[in-house]
Amino acid sequence: MELNEFQVVTNTSHMHANKYNFNSSTPPSRLERLLRERELRRFNRSLQNIEESTDANIESGPLGNELCLSDGDNCGYFHDDELFEGFNNTVRNENERKEKQMTKQRLLVVANRLPVSAVRKGEDSWSLDISVGGLVSALLGLKEFEARWIGWAGVNVPDKIGQEALAKALAEKRCIPVFLDEDIVHQYYNGYCNNILWPLFHYLGLPQEDRLATTRSFQSQFDAYKKANQMFADVVNKHYKEGDVVWCHDYHLMFLPKCLKEHNSKMKVGWFLHTPFPSSEIHRTLPSRSELLRSVLAADLVGFHTYDYARHFVSACTRILGLEGTPEGVEDQGKLTRVAAFPIGIDSDRFIRALELPQVQQHIKELKERFAGRKVMLGVDRLDMIKGIPQKILAFEKFLEENPNWRDKVVLLQIAVPTRTDVPEYQKLTSQVHEIVGRINGRFGTLTAVPIHHLDRSLDFHALCALYAVTDVALVTSLRDGMNLVSYEFVACQALKKGVLILSEFAGAAQSLGAGAILVNPWNVTEVAASIGYALNMEADEREKRHWHNFMHVTTHTAQEWAETFVSELNDTIVEAQLRIRQVPPLLPNKTAIERYLQSNNRLLILGFNSTLTEPVETQGRRVDQIKEMEPKLHPELKEPLKRLCADPKTTIVVLSGSDRNVLDDNFADYNMWLAAENGMFLRLTTGEWMTTMPDNLNMDWVDSVKHVFEYFTERTPRSHFELRETSLVWNYKYADVEFGRLQARDMLQHLWTGPISNASVDVVQGSRSVEVRAVGVTKGAAIDRILGEIVHNKGMKEPIDYVLCIGHFLGKDEDVYTFFEPELPSETSLLSRTKVSDAAKSPSMSKLPAVKIGSKSSHHRMKNQRPWLNHEKTTANHHRGSGWSRDNAAFHEGSSVLDLKGENYFSCAVGRKRSDARFLLGSSDDVISFLKELVDTSSST
Repeated sequence: MELNEFQVVTNTSHMHANKYNFNSSTPPSRLERLLRERELRRFNRSLQNIEESTDANIESGPLGNELCLSDGDNCGYFHDDELFEGFNNTVRNENERKEKQMTKQRLLVVANRLPVSAVRKGEDSWSLDISVGGLVSALLGLKEFEARWIGWAGVNVPDKIGQEALAKALAEKRCIPVFLDEDIVHQYYNGYCNNILWPLFHYLGLPQEDRLATTRSFQSQFDAYKKANQMFADVVNKHYKEGDVVWCHDYHLMFLPKCLKEHNSKMKVGWFLHTPFPSSEIHRTLPSRSELLRSVLAADLVGFHTYDYARHFVSACTRILGLEGTPEGVEDQGKLTRVAAFPIGIDSDRFIRALELPQVQQHIKELKERFAGRKVMLGVDRLDMIKGIPQKILAFEKFLEENPNWRDKVVLLQIAVPTRTDVPEYQKLTSQVHEIVGRINGRFGTLTAVPIHHLDRSLDFHALCALYAVTDVALVTSLRDGMNLVSYEFVACQALKKGVLILSEFAGAAQSLGAGAILVNPWNVTEVAASIGYALNMEADEREKRHWHNFMHVTTHTAQEWAETFVSELNDTIVEAQLRIRQVPPLLPNKTAIERYLQSNNRLLILGFNSTLTEPVETQGRRVDQIKEMEPKLHPELKEPLKRLCADPKTTIVVLSGSDRNVLDDNFADYNMWLAAENGMFLRLTTGEWMTTMPDNLNMDWVDSVKHVFEYFTERTPRSHFELRETSLVWNYKYADVEFGRLQARDMLQHLWTGPISNASVDVVQGSRSVEVRAVGVTKGAAIDRILGEIVHNKGMKEPIDYVLCIGHFLGKDEDVYTFFEPELPSETSLLSRTKVSDAAKSPSMSKLPAVKIGSKSSHHRMKNQRPWLNHEKTTANHHRGSGWSRDNAAFHEGSSVLDLKGENYFSCAVGRKRSDARFLLGSSDDVISFLKELVDTSSST
């Protein structure tokens, strides 16, 4: 390729950039952004390869005015001006590359262990040996980021001199140490990580029988786990710079995202799990289940090897924490944690190149001579309970039993790398494997050959590549495995042999290599034995097709691609989160709201009840007291502040709730305030009787048929219940199984729409875990104008309302209460709302109602006979916001002139609902309590 082709490459870059053009005013979608990133990554990689190739050619070319660039057997010659232009292009690209390198985004990789082995040589000297694994290979291939690795060096360094010397030595390798003492390592690493989390995540369960004593130290080990994670966080915080990406790895650091976000909420944090994540039924047995899940959810992006693991995690969050699972991840009060699958790969080029090395070729030659005339089967595993080594060997024994003709024609080479040799369970496993191997070799072996060669040691890289290359059948029988990269390494080394891969369906790699591999259930010894026979007898064309599928996947889905994809998604998740944040109301400015309150003369406070003024029910995960939560109680800390607010003659308080009248009577009978039950359809001053605000034409004929449907689904959905109110029916499945509840709700809605309410004038309101059917027009916003009119009649207001505070955890359907008071709405909307208030003020007083049993037939009959509250012959008047107050004017238009509200004196506030029409946000009922206390205290002091 000629040097001036760089100009072509540069133009191509513009074409690539324009393929997904985002210069329009509309923000690009998430998929468009990721596609653009993917295209640019690939293009930059190809450009880098071209530059490297050209640099090499320049160095090897003549020093004169001629430059020879090899293109097959041909050499091309350039004139001086062509060479000069090409040289300038090369220098320009090199300068651009260096400039880009200077502005690379920093990536802080945080893992339990650093990729080095450290040996102390003296008081202030260390010897470091870099270990190469899948994660290291992935990060070495990241050209677009400046990576730093933070972790434990694997040695105890108690003295300061040794720590400083080790940190200095590691800095040259771009590594930063976390120093853990022996006690922390024992409790955190050997205890909680290896004895609790690792077995649980691999479906081995919590310690039992002889290990049962360990359960007594759960809490101390978990405390050590949290302490160790905080120590990692302290090191990250020390080295973090604005704009850095922090990538946390594996089950050792599940608490780390929370620690980092508490220190800096704007930090970009991703977390990736390299093991399986168990189903929610397994995870819920963990004593610290909820705390760990919430800690991980503090991350912006949570990654797993496969979709199954991601699905299990989302399921655990919904079933244990009661959060909302979405196709994108887990949502908690409007904050989305993205959850996705990122299958890791290997550095396939490293294995392919290794096969050309002389020492590897020599190994291959020796192995072919050693096993001439025999098919080679290979297993490479850690000697671990989850690897299924006994199952693999027993399946091979069964194959030999059933196929005598293969006994001297096949050999199984099993490499079992020892691990945790000091643990009794592993010692027992080693003895078991040796016993089975000895029995099979004694049964089927001869004086010159044995069917199984078992090695209790690891092989060096070159020997392993040679072994992969001569293998006919690779056997991976993991009982549970996060990914299993041995299968990837085998495929990468099989370009010539095109051997067959038998792969456990319980390995994460089964989802990636399933097209070309033979998938087996390792617990089914008969199936594995039959698969061995099928693999050994497979025709060459089928072997080639299977190998091609897997080889293409392994060489394209590399470790570098995995790392780039994860970091790219993490950066994009931050962009998406910023777009979402723009739509989230800001937090309530307490100081401003209180100052405006004090400066006003006639205040109206509208407060929701449930999840706003109620006392919290103690929860452990989702283990809530259903009975207590079904009977909401006013928070004890609010009793005194509410009494003091009610005593202020300038303040009118309305508790506006969807609950029935009995609930509000039980909680607020002792306060001088207005109570609006069932979304404002019933109203009373606590010193008076209940009145109805319902129009005369409200049709409730649909109630009985809907009630039968609700009863049917309540009977068939454990822990669900329904409430029969006078204007609505509510079916709640908050405490039922999440998935089953959703299915039942979907079936219920289909049945309702096609049957009982197909022709009825009703609204169906869906909450997060509820279905409500109510008459059309029954909303808090529709009721507030009638309520306001009655308040005007009752109090005989002499001054207009100049301050409104509206706080509540309302359903989306009821958020029209926020917009009703909004002074900044278009004048037409304001006119319509104020007209309703005016008409309400001129209508006769509302009918008084005795207390009735909720849901009784007599109450339904009485509702039909109430006088209409709204006057349908509406009059039109001028309703200018901020108009002066006149008592003469009020005599005729009390309702229309009741509001003299300016924008700075209106505070609508949603509690715990980040997607809201309210102006402001409060996180929880605790924040409501704090604000009202502060309001009362400030008011009293002035």
